[in-house]
Amino acid sequence: MGFGDLKSPAGLQVLNDYLADKSYIEGYVPSQADVAVFEAVSSPPPADLCHALRWYNHIKSYEKEKASLPGVKKALGKYGPVDVEDTTGSGATDSKDDDDIDLFGSDDEEESEEAKRLREERLAQYESKKAKKPALVAKSSILLDVKPWDDETDMAKLEECVRSIQADGLVWGSSKLVPVGYGIKKLQIQCVVEDDKVGTDMLEEQITAFEDYVQSMDVAAFNKI
Repeated sequence: MGFGDLKSPAGLQVLNDYLADKSYIEGYVPSQADVAVFEAVSSPPPADLCHALRWYNHIKSYEKEKASLPGVKKALGKYGPVDVEDTTGSGATDSKDDDDIDLFGSDDEEESEEAKRLREERLAQYESKKAKKPALVAKSSILLDVKPWDDETDMAKLEECVRSIQADGLVWGSSKLVPVGYGIKKLQIQCVVEDDKVGTDMLEEQITAFEDYVQSMDVAAFNKI
């Protein structure tokens, strides 16, 4: 297992592909697995590796809490695709080993070339497999509560305003009016979003912009699909 060399563009590409359908290295919450890989990456991935960059920025936000994240930090070779060998930092290790035990130089150099060849073959096989698979898009189902100012607010118009918000990666679903008291009803409306394109902050900003109808917006439920 591994990501190849996380200091190289090829290794970062493997990491990006691995995170295309995952939020974290392991499981559904940040853990020591994310900390281990984050520390190995050491700097933000380039912008074109959007999944790796999204993950990196998210884990970076836990910098002050990383010691308290769940799990036990393991060697990098314990994470990642099963058919890719971890080689991060192997150059420095190989150099030290050569200094300590290489008496003639030739055998270790041949082994190093063989290991490099095998790694490149495995990376090529992995890239080929990935290219044949359609990329999975991370999506979420969100239930929003949109509250009017009072019982005289035109709720049909309020819903029309909400549904007028259009964005790439946003699909509106079913809705209903829910009593909240004193004759006032709130609009409860479902939507499905692509996580990399649409966030709750953007939805709140655009919905509350209809200030003649909308008093506030809350997220009633948020589920990964």
